[in-house]
Amino acid sequence: MTPLFESFPLGLGGDGSRSSIFGSSLSFRLFQAESQELQHIPNAEPDPDGLVTLPVLPLRDLAVYPGMIAPLVIGRPFTLRAVEFALGRGRTLLALLQKDPALEAPASAEDFFLVGTEVAVGEPWQDDDDEGYSVLVQGRRRLEVVEWLQTQPFFLVRARVLSDQPADPASPEVQALTRQALALFHQVAELAPWPTEAFRAVAHLEDPGLLADALAGAVKSPTLPEIGAFLAQTDPVARLQQVIAWLAREVAILRVEDQIQHRIQEEMDRFQRETYLREQIKAIQHELGEGDLWSREVRELRERIEQKALPDEARKVALREVERLSHLPPMSPEVGILRNYIEWILELPWQERTADNLDLRHAAQVLDAEHYGLRRAKERILEHIAVLSLKPKRRRQPILCFVGPPGTGKTSLGRSIAKALGRKFVRVSLGGVRDEAEIRGHRRTYVGALPGRILQTMKRAGTVNPVFMLDEIDKLGADFRGDPAAALLEVLDPEQNAAFSDHYLEVPYDLSQVFFITTANTLHTIPPALADRMEVIEFPGYVEEEKLEIARRFLIPRQIEESGLEPGEIRFTEAALRTIIRAYTDEAGVRELEREIGRVCRKVARLKAEGKRYPTRITPSVVERFLGPPEYFFNEAEKRDEVGVATALAWTYSGGEIMPVEVLLMEGKGGLTITGQVGQVMQESAQAALSYLRAHARAWGLDPRVFDRTDIHIHVPEGAVPKDGPSAGVTIMTALTSAFTGRQVRHEVGMTGEITLRGKILPVGGVREKILAAHRAGLKVVLLPHRNLKDLVEVPKSVREALRIQGVRHVDEVLRVALRPPGPETRVWQVRGDDAESADAPPEPEEEADDAS
Repeated sequence: MTPLFESFPLGLGGDGSRSSIFGSSLSFRLFQAESQELQHIPNAEPDPDGLVTLPVLPLRDLAVYPGMIAPLVIGRPFTLRAVEFALGRGRTLLALLQKDPALEAPASAEDFFLVGTEVAVGEPWQDDDDEGYSVLVQGRRRLEVVEWLQTQPFFLVRARVLSDQPADPASPEVQALTRQALALFHQVAELAPWPTEAFRAVAHLEDPGLLADALAGAVKSPTLPEIGAFLAQTDPVARLQQVIAWLAREVAILRVEDQIQHRIQEEMDRFQRETYLREQIKAIQHELGEGDLWSREVRELRERIEQKALPDEARKVALREVERLSHLPPMSPEVGILRNYIEWILELPWQERTADNLDLRHAAQVLDAEHYGLRRAKERILEHIAVLSLKPKRRRQPILCFVGPPGTGKTSLGRSIAKALGRKFVRVSLGGVRDEAEIRGHRRTYVGALPGRILQTMKRAGTVNPVFMLDEIDKLGADFRGDPAAALLEVLDPEQNAAFSDHYLEVPYDLSQVFFITTANTLHTIPPALADRMEVIEFPGYVEEEKLEIARRFLIPRQIEESGLEPGEIRFTEAALRTIIRAYTDEAGVRELEREIGRVCRKVARLKAEGKRYPTRITPSVVERFLGPPEYFFNEAEKRDEVGVATALAWTYSGGEIMPVEVLLMEGKGGLTITGQVGQVMQESAQAALSYLRAHARAWGLDPRVFDRTDIHIHVPEGAVPKDGPSAGVTIMTALTSAFTGRQVRHEVGMTGEITLRGKILPVGGVREKILAAHRAGLKVVLLPHRNLKDLVEVPKSVREALRIQGVRHVDEVLRVALRPPGPETRVWQVRGDDAESADAPPEPEEEADDAS
């Protein structure tokens, strides 16, 4: 039998796996020459029943079609025995395809497709690097298994020959199918290069059955069931139609593979071109004496990471990023991002620290030399230094919050603390910050991303244990960009800040050794969760005596120096300083005071520069000449006793003040009017005082019906200054009682306290400032809630000795001290038409044993 299409690029099958064997025309021609010996092996002769008996050649994943020549790799014992049996007798075999390619030892007919191809087998050979034997086979004709004779030591079957149905090659249908099949095969040959001889051999086939079998061997995509059905098909036209479908599918697959290969090739060409260009750049740099700058820079970065004292996790991340950097071209846009990130890791302090100066005497001297007063804050710092000196197991850093009015020395005290401890001082102003990224930083995916202000400031400090001041923490904002106050929860929590996470760095950073100090003007705008993490130290503001001392020690010498004058060239008298404090400033701190002192010094400096006479002793008259008319007027005590006017003691951000409360009675319908920009709390205090007076009217000789016919107007000067709080309750009660009873209020008595409906007096705040204001205003007697007497320890001894300070528990005690005894001119308030009797002088109220004792 003459081979019809030995020129196909066939694949290995049998016990082995499929692979191409024709990479060139030369290999094809050698294969064709070696297959000539198979022509001498005759087909099996049929028995009287028309059946042939043949051994079985099992195939895993490659079918052998009639007329096809292919090399096979065999290695299974029963396959080798079947081949030896056929070669020993010069016979052919029946090649049957297994239903399961993975089945190593098929056992029965159920494991095979029962239609196969009779094949002639050549002598096997073995290569040095192969585990099995290679044989050359030639397909002859289709056979169908009729009877299974044996399974050991090899498979032996009886089969009948399957002949093709007749088909006219000249029919239009066959010719159309032939042309379409050859056209598709041509496309396959172009997409997967085939030897020219193979294509020509197929093109000359006229029989549709042979053409279909020949083209089936060129398709790799059919499944095993499809191949089994194809072998069982005896209609040449149907087989040709099936092959056309296979070829169309093969063309589609090959086109996709070609596109993928094309993209891969383009990428490889681009990479090779870039590599070639980089090598050219390196060569040019070498010729210019510049060397490989990029490699040297990457190497330097790696050396810096090795030398830097870094935590293990930070070192691991930095080395990983350097490795990524080394594989990028120098002009890649990602280079700048990676390099900036590595530089941040290298420049942050991870283990660098300054040694603490734990000398308590030195710390106290520094704090006292640079700040006057502020006893609580200084004591807290000295306590912290004392704890550090005892070397506890865990040195947890305190987180302090300085709360007080502007200009009271909060920020400057932070600098002094750093100086006393011998640490670096850094400061971040949080006023107006609304973006959470300002605290935690931006992700590296954003253009221009940077760490947050916390890590930026730590980089500026250069140590892991600076004194870190977060200024104006009460002025943080929140909007759609997040809540910065919430981001500070981790920073200011000693239990969490040992592993602070910044979005840019993405490596835990230890903030546990930082001495955090925050400043605020008020606690009301700080979230409770954040305020709970801080130890609050209040800065109540400086009283006049403290301002005098601060001006002498710090402000005047500094302003004299800044004005270009010689030290001691001018001298401020105490009266001049008091004039500046009272008439030209209205503040709790000393900023405005320093500005006014600076104005006086600059006036003197100008006179000196012009060669004119200038004063060396600054007196009140000189202050008024230099600074102009007074801008503020200090309240002084009333000069005489009056009816319906009582003096209250008030606290403001600028310190203590005295505040007169005036009551005017008019005939009316029982209305109550309160003016002077008083707040809701003070209005409620007035209502409580009036209710108590009405409830005890008969004790004061008043007809209760008089309140229904009287309009009461309470006024608290100055009307343009907002006022609120419960402290004026006893003062309003005293003024109301004086107005209705006609008894005068002692002008030298000042009072403060909250009143209840039972007449009890509750404690209030700002006692220190209020008593100092009373002393400045010239009052002689101060009435305080009894529970506030403990606060007198903060009042200077000289002030306590100059005033008579009396603790009171009930409003009747206040009235006995504040009201003058009734005299001949004392008139109880009456309205026209009042038919009630009114005495000229009301009796003294009966003393209540429990509340007024």
